[in-house]
This record gives sequence, structure tokens and C-alpha cells, in this order.
Amino acid sequence: MTFVNPHVLWLLLVVPVVGGWTWWRHRRTEGLRYSDVGPARTVPASWTVRLRWVPAALRMGALALGIVALARPQTQETTRTRTAEGIDIMLVLDASTSMQAEDFQPTRFEAARAAAGTFVEGRVSDRVGLIVFAAEAYTQVPLTLDYAFLQRMLDDVEIGAVEDGTAVGTALATAVNRLKDSAAESKVAILLTDGRNNRGQIDPQTAAEVAETMGVRVYAIGVGSAEATDAQEERVLPRRRDESTGVDTEMLRAISTSTGGQYFSATNRSALERIYTEIDTMEATPVDERIYTDRTEQYPWFLLPALGLVLLAVGLSTTLFRRFP
Repeated sequence: MTFVNPHVLWLLLVVPVVGGWTWWRHRRTEGLRYSDVGPARTVPASWTVRLRWVPAALRMGALALGIVALARPQTQETTRTRTAEGIDIMLVLDASTSMQAEDFQPTRFEAARAAAGTFVEGRVSDRVGLIVFAAEAYTQVPLTLDYAFLQRMLDDVEIGAVEDGTAVGTALATAVNRLKDSAAESKVAILLTDGRNNRGQIDPQTAAEVAETMGVRVYAIGVGSAEATDAQEERVLPRRRDESTGVDTEMLRAISTSTGGQYFSATNRSALERIYTEIDTMEATPVDERIYTDRTEQYPWFLLPALGLVLLAVGLSTTLFRRFP
């Protein structure tokens, strides 16, 4: 509850002053004079005598309620609406076996999934989808505003669901295909991988050219340091030592640059989280927040009882508690 005229509440300090003055005035008022009041002293006081202070107390209560009503108490109900011209974002997540490397805690994949989940939590009105890839790419979640559903499906992603490999070009092409019919002013693909393109029918450069044509901006994130990758993947994938390993920095930088995006290198979990935060800032859209306040006057709830107390005090003073003379 708020008050339109809160300074009026200072008048409540007058209430005890008026009460004290009324008591003092009552004590100074003289009654009838009798020659001998000795016999009257032995008579027990009636309940009306014991409660003769009630009318004065009612008047003090009425005065206090009247002051509160004069301060205009109000209750208010606030409604906030947030709108924004959303963008469409496809998260492209590498789920190859090499993502089980433990140079990120607990693993690269778990760190990447947690960072992506935090990124989704910060969206307001953007549609977000999820592409998962290894040797093949598939759509885990199409573009949606149901962030809770997206988070659940993100948690359900597992390594080993498809044949192992790193089909970067196919994954990017799948994301572009999901965004091609989008009417959003801004279309973004966030590609995260720790390897080199070694599977799929579409090479990354071709997919990047298609993305550029479709107006899709690509942010590429390379996970794992170049020095640590070989040692980490040797423990995870000993049978693939004959293949090229490590992040293909040049390829990822070429993809992002050609589409107007940016390449990031994440060498640890905190760096990965900072990268998603930076992308979030770069792709933030202005949010229009409107606040609607519905105010309801509450002074009748104080004024009407005050009037009732005044009438009751007057009634009691002229009947049960009437004084003579």
C-alpha cells in the first residue's frame, strides 16, 4: 500500500495530544455540589462509570482513521510487458567422440552443453534451434520459442547417437537449411566443434557460401587448445591417430569471416562461457519494456469506519454515557 499524500501522516502525532487534552479537560470539569458525598462513596461504580472513557477513545480512533484516509492510501497492481524484434539462432553442436576429452571440466561436450544452455536462458523473444552432428548432422530441435523444451532436448543429446566423425560442412548446411525460410531480420548460426571436417558430402566452404547467400551470419567456436588436442584425443580415440586431429582454425575463421561473423577459440571452460556471453552481447536486440500500473483508492476503507466511530461516539455520549449536568 502506498500513500498519495504521505506527509499528512505526520498529523497522527496530534492524536495522542488531543487525547491527553480531552482527559485533562474531563478532569477539570466540575460536577454538581453536594453537602455530603460520604454515603455515595460506598456505592459500587456501575459499568457505565467504568467505561465512560469509551466515547473519547472512539473519537480518537475516528480522528486517526480520518487522517489516514486524508493521506489517500492506494494499492497498485503492476504489469510488465517485454517485447523485442527477435532473431533466429541455430546452435550447431559437435557430438563426436573427441568431445569426450577432459581438458574441459568435466568434458568438452558437457562444458559446451552447459554454456549453450546458459546462452538460451538469456534469450527474450529469439527463436532458437539445435543441430547436432558427428559423421552426420540431424535437427534435435527446430526453431522454437519454447526455451524449456529446448533445454530438455539439449540435456538429452548424447555422444554416440550417430556414427563418429566431424561433418562440419553438412552440419552448417543443415543449419542454413533450417534458417533459409526465416523472416527474421537477423539469422545466426553458432557452430561449435573441436575437430576438422572429415565426413559428409558438403565441404565447409561450400556451406559457408550458401550461408552468405542466405544472409546467415556464422559464429564459429573452436574448442580445445592446439597443443592439448592430440594428447587428449589419443586417450579418447586411440584408433584415429592416423587422422588429422585438432581444431581447424583456418577453416573456421574463413567460414565466420565470409558470412560476417567471427571466430573464437575456447581453450578452457571459462573462456567458452565468456565467448557465449560475447556473442549474446553482439546479437542482443533492443527490448521494449512497458509497465502498466493499476491503482485502486483505499481511503473508503478508512473513512467509512471513521464516520461509523464518530456516530457511535455521539450516540453513546447522548445515551448510555450521557453526563449531568
